[in-house]
Amino acid sequence: MISVREGTSADRDFVIDTARRFAAFGPPPWRSALEVVTGEVRCLDEFFDGRLAGRTLLIAEDDATAAGFAFLEPAVDYFSGESHGHLGMIAVSERAEGRGTGAALMRAAEDWARARGYTKLTLNVFEGNTRARTMYERFGYKVETVKYVKTL
Repeated sequence: MISVREGTSADRDFVIDTARRFAAFGPPPWRSALEVVTGEVRCLDEFFDGRLAGRTLLIAEDDATAAGFAFLEPAVDYFSGESHGHLGMIAVSERAEGRGTGAALMRAAEDWARARGYTKLTLNVFEGNTRARTMYERFGYKVETVKYVKTL
């Protein structure tokens, strides 16, 4: 049975270790694994050190063992100026893959957004992360913009 709870400082090691998996899921060739992991860990360190107000960390547990996390933050829509929720990170441990942990975290993230009165929840995903993109599309998420990058 997968349950989701709010994260605490005691979850720091699990979350940081699990965030290191982001490098394995489709970063483009101009982004090194080290760059991806360093950026995500830097954000999480700022959160755990109390430097990111208004963010929420959710922890999924499978039989009382941490299995995944979601990092949520408030955002403002560029076009409308409307406040909304943003799923900044979501990751599951390798042993939890394919067991419904990601889906449980997605439902909890949507509940988090609704509870704050948001009418939208956004997220970003590397183009090459087809497994995650498939899950997001099953949950009804649609591509809104496509970001192009050229290394100069």
